[in-house]
Amino acid sequence: MKYAIVGFGTAGYHAVKVIREYDKTGHIDVYGNTGLAPYNPMLTTYYAFDKLDYNGMFPFGDLETIRQKVEFTYRQETVLRVHAKDRIVETQQGKECYDRILIATGARAFAPPVKGLGPEDAFLMRTVEDASRFQERLTKKNVKHAVVIGASMVGIKVVEVLHQSGIETWLLDLAKNIFPLAAYPNVAKVIEDRIERQGVHLKFGVTIDHMEQEAEAQYAVLTDGSRVPADIVGLCIGTRAATETVQGEVEINRGIVVNERMETSVPGIYAAGDCCEGRNLESGQNQIIGLWANANRQGTAAGASMAGGSARFEGNILHNITHFMNMDFIGFGDNRLTGEVIEYGNPDHGLYIRLVVDDGKILGANILDQYQISGIVKNYMLRLFAGEIFVLPDYQRAMLIKAGLTGPFIDMLEEKING
Repeated sequence: MKYAIVGFGTAGYHAVKVIREYDKTGHIDVYGNTGLAPYNPMLTTYYAFDKLDYNGMFPFGDLETIRQKVEFTYRQETVLRVHAKDRIVETQQGKECYDRILIATGARAFAPPVKGLGPEDAFLMRTVEDASRFQERLTKKNVKHAVVIGASMVGIKVVEVLHQSGIETWLLDLAKNIFPLAAYPNVAKVIEDRIERQGVHLKFGVTIDHMEQEAEAQYAVLTDGSRVPADIVGLCIGTRAATETVQGEVEINRGIVVNERMETSVPGIYAAGDCCEGRNLESGQNQIIGLWANANRQGTAAGASMAGGSARFEGNILHNITHFMNMDFIGFGDNRLTGEVIEYGNPDHGLYIRLVVDDGKILGANILDQYQISGIVKNYMLRLFAGEIFVLPDYQRAMLIKAGLTGPFIDMLEEKING
């Protein structure tokens, strides 16, 4: 059997590992245009702020280390096209035919152009190269003011790096509040107050219209007409699935459409990671769930399916877990859904939980300042979304109590859910 892996992020890595477990002798070609081992995009800001060394962004080691553990051929070639029906990978070096092909090209940062903003002052934060370029600029010590567009999990980490580097920083978003896809408005307000008390400027409902030069200074002119000084601009607006190599070859919505075996609309062609869609267990709809753990699971399922195994990817839920500026935020589920609101703790200090419950299910959750319980909450919600009647085992109950919850609160919540 002959396999091709197009793209070598965490989804591609896990697929290679599983293929080799099932097929000891099959030939595996991995196509990558960077020459780098898989890295975690969420760790790039940690590297930019010297909280990680360069190698810390590569959780599985360098390419040579990986190849010592798993046999495959790395081909540093840019893939121009995957001819799905013929199962051919085309690069500038030629064409190669395979029995199974995995598209694991991930996603890339997206930002519309800003008039007057030179490329030397515009910074994305997705790749190792982005992080290195950002770090290099900060070491020059010529950045006094910065603007970050996008009040997302990535945006706030960039803000943290800038702020802790002594740079006056503005965070902008067209949305009404921070983390608009994850945080409930009252929780967002608490987070915003904490950030502003630390000296970061927040402006919502606005974005950059254009840049202006005035003498030696550079300003961002906002859509409300105001101006703020900006030596550099962080563009943390979002990402788009990298699907160019299979455009017109397989079914694509916002991402590549796959089934539970991670197979596309064309037999023998698979997809995994941020380039493809997966099932949202809460809504029942397919959508891109751009999470590291999600890509791991999809890559594992794809690799097993390609090599003749029976693995399935049942789906996931939207969730975000991040630590920034001396606080933790955890968001689960769809914050647009309504139901009975259950609160626990005090949002001003210590553990705070806001849950939305309806029809025996947790629809969404926000948690402040206690990341230790995130795994239990996520597992609990996944089971409920899967239709299980689930009671917390004693050891998990004990962990929640140790984290600051009370037995009566847990009992009340389980009664709401299980009846």
